[in-house]
Amino acid sequence: MDINLNVNGRNRSVTCRTNATLIEVLREQLNLTGAHIGCDTSQCGACTVHLDGDAVKACTVLAAQCSGHEVKTIEGLATDGSHHPMQEAFKACHALQCGFCTPGMIMSAVDLVEKSDELDEAMVREQLEGNLCRCTGYQNIAAAVIDGANRMRGNKA
Repeated sequence: MDINLNVNGRNRSVTCRTNATLIEVLREQLNLTGAHIGCDTSQCGACTVHLDGDAVKACTVLAAQCSGHEVKTIEGLATDGSHHPMQEAFKACHALQCGFCTPGMIMSAVDLVEKSDELDEAMVREQLEGNLCRCTGYQNIAAAVIDGANRMRGNKA
């Protein structure tokens, strides 16, 4: 089946199976490998992308459902060669180890910040519950999300 997507601000047309998931099309056909396939059951969140501005787990969304919609991947967060403020915060707060979960964590965190006026550590931990990290204790991740929120809002350089 033929589908049309706007991916990271660029119109893309692909032919895919009717049962192809969004993560399969992104990785295998569009060569956008930032989002990872972790569990294929929506448990880990490694495949999180934004669909029309909302964080979704791309392993559970059929690519055909996305035809005509906007998709943003971790590759689309940077602008003019500069990392997104949330990416900078994850780096500054040492909020990653192996990095496998990081793209999904960052995409979920950006969505959380864009939809929440005020965040505290408890809320961040609750909202990121669907994103698993097998390396860390989440302390630095929670700190990075709060730091990233401040950076996104212009409160911290």
